Amino acid sequence: MGESFGLMTEEPRQGGLGPQVDGDWSSTGPYEHPAAGWGAALTVGKVLYEQRQPIAGTKAMFTMNHPKSGFDCPGCAWPDDKGVTLDICENGIKHVTWEMTHKRVGKEFFAENSVSELSQWSDFELEDAGRLVGPMVYDAETDHYVPISWNDAFRMIAQHLTALESPDQAAFYTSGRLSNEASFLYQLFARELGTNNLPDCSNMCHEGSGRGLTASLATGKGTADLEDWENADALFILGVNAASNAPRMLTSLAEAIDRGAQVVHVNPLREVAGTRTIVPHEIVDMATFHSTPTSTMNLQVRPGGDLALIRGMAKVVFEASATDPTAIDQAFLDQYTSGLDEYRAMVEATTWAELVEQAGLTETEIRQAAAVYLASERCVISWCLGVSQHQHGVDTVREIVNLLLLRGNVGRKGTGPSPVRGHSNVQGNRTCGINHKPTEDWLEKLDEVCGITSPREPGLDTVHTVAALHRGDLKVFLGMGGNFVRAAPDTKLTAEGMGRCELTAHVSTKLNRSHLTHGKAALILPCLGRTERDEQESGPQSISTEDAMSSVMLSLGSRKPASPHLLSEPEIIARIARATMPESATPWEWYVGDYDRIRDTMAKALPGFEGFNQLVRQPYGFRIPQPARERDFQTPSGKAEFSHAELPNVIPEEADVLVLQTMRSHDQWNTTIYSADDRYRGVRNIRELVFMNRRDMKERGIAEGDLVDIVATSRDGSVRSVTAFRALEYDTPRGSAAGYFPEMNVLLGPDDYSRQSDQPLMKDIRVRIAKTA
Repeated sequence: MGESFGLMTEEPRQGGLGPQVDGDWSSTGPYEHPAAGWGAALTVGKVLYEQRQPIAGTKAMFTMNHPKSGFDCPGCAWPDDKGVTLDICENGIKHVTWEMTHKRVGKEFFAENSVSELSQWSDFELEDAGRLVGPMVYDAETDHYVPISWNDAFRMIAQHLTALESPDQAAFYTSGRLSNEASFLYQLFARELGTNNLPDCSNMCHEGSGRGLTASLATGKGTADLEDWENADALFILGVNAASNAPRMLTSLAEAIDRGAQVVHVNPLREVAGTRTIVPHEIVDMATFHSTPTSTMNLQVRPGGDLALIRGMAKVVFEASATDPTAIDQAFLDQYTSGLDEYRAMVEATTWAELVEQAGLTETEIRQAAAVYLASERCVISWCLGVSQHQHGVDTVREIVNLLLLRGNVGRKGTGPSPVRGHSNVQGNRTCGINHKPTEDWLEKLDEVCGITSPREPGLDTVHTVAALHRGDLKVFLGMGGNFVRAAPDTKLTAEGMGRCELTAHVSTKLNRSHLTHGKAALILPCLGRTERDEQESGPQSISTEDAMSSVMLSLGSRKPASPHLLSEPEIIARIARATMPESATPWEWYVGDYDRIRDTMAKALPGFEGFNQLVRQPYGFRIPQPARERDFQTPSGKAEFSHAELPNVIPEEADVLVLQTMRSHDQWNTTIYSADDRYRGVRNIRELVFMNRRDMKERGIAEGDLVDIVATSRDGSVRSVTAFRALEYDTPRGSAAGYFPEMNVLLGPDDYSRQSDQPLMKDIRVRIAKTA
């Protein structure tokens, strides 16, 4: 059976957020109210009160996501709605007020709490302790973090980096919170040093989307923007829980329904985002409790069954074209696509029995979805991690593009593929060079503009960084934001690997688990938050971010920093680079004095950024040009490419095995947990749970609220488990289950990643569930 990696769930100190074996937890069943609305408004009020920010937090609502004078929400990457004054959501306010907390974590805090003691705290307690206010270094003799000057911290990092046998013994991780300017400097530093080890959070989320879109359309991004959503008469939303992951999308869905568009949600779990909503900035609707539907159809595919659904819809389109020539856009297909005939033959050869079994839907349901698609003149298909975090995620994204191509739904108003990126600037990170496999075109241009010689060997992504850490191949880990230990798969292995480093250094705003599972030497480097004023030599600085639909805009913080000892991310990067490479010709200090200088260099190095400083100062910034959006497909054939993947089998061979998906709760943003409640799924004060189908529970003798053990066998044969989790009934297909990450990340082994995308299989964990003995 291999080695067992059990997760320690009985922690001594949990603050109401740990395992609820005998605690005060509850489950009320399905959420019966509209998404957003008064539930969101009341929650926002509670958050503002608890964080003691009723005035500053309210002020932030009127400046968040506003051009020129405001700051970009540090939460999700949903585009700004130009016609909305209060373009905010419940989760955005939580994120901002969590950062604006009055609580502080300084030398007194660390003097009172050893690392061993802090390791017993829950993730909530660690972040709830407050804002970090000064650089800290780990003292192994006392097991405490102690203060260190910024100059000494930079010298320490430089000493470790210059002592490496190869720059490839260092990894430079990036979370989606990093600005475009900081991302550009970060990758420039890593490449001037001599490595492409640039793992990032996109490796865990939308790597499959980027690879699939690039193969089909020669662009790693969706071609649709918010105006296209506003002009589509059919929207298909796959694997997205909009109410929690991109709440401002609810406005677009409600508006689509109001104008008569069809909105089809495809998700194994029946989520509140696919029911009704009251948009908080619609004052009349709030006052009258008037809700708007957010869907016209809900399809509960089995996990991983999206490809079979999309192929079934394509099958119906081809059937319709036999009698109705307008069912497909033949003129578009002839001029702009390649591989249609082979795709058609493959689809027609796929039987309905196969499609129905793999999708977990009836033939009638698939045909109904296809009828919506055929009746539409303009269609957008959107997806999130429910599609990408599977073994065949790249194939599924390409199948989505195949379906869109059949009716010319790419490169015209109201159409296109539209992945929902999660974190604020994760897409901008990749645009600005955070890529472990950069193209030769990118490296040539970077070298020409910046006067460096970049390495050509591909670097490590997230999954392979974890493996390299555990092997001891990496000696230095530098993290820009995020909480790598909790976000990465195989929590135990990742933590052990961190401990093998000579140095770990994390740039953060708050304390988190990654600071406690540290290397032999360790640094915590506190930075400014998105809301805070960044003063440099030339005055207040703005930074830029890119949203999920390729629009770039400025963000200007105005709040007094939480501490006078905080530095901006660009300054931290530049000063590490200078300390490490004192002879570097790169003008690091000059860049930090005025971020316009960074943008001027980016304008020369990045395609579509010409005139960056002027373009980004326009109201709502600018959209990065995309050849595929103009039907200029720069693939090897010069055309959009149909894919021809075999239909995958997504059903476990063993009858007692369930497919488990990890996901966020509603009161969570990535690894940041605001509380142990999940309002939209009807649970309170519990995170150690698993949602199951009623019949699956009955077959296993499991009743509502029973304690269960969850066991997963990794591809490498090792067995992983979590124990004493609560089983709760939920509307999900038979053979499937779901639970929260990061608590369930331990169930993923080092080999459990897609060979198509190298993404961890966080939506495809094969498990057995039984009552706790």
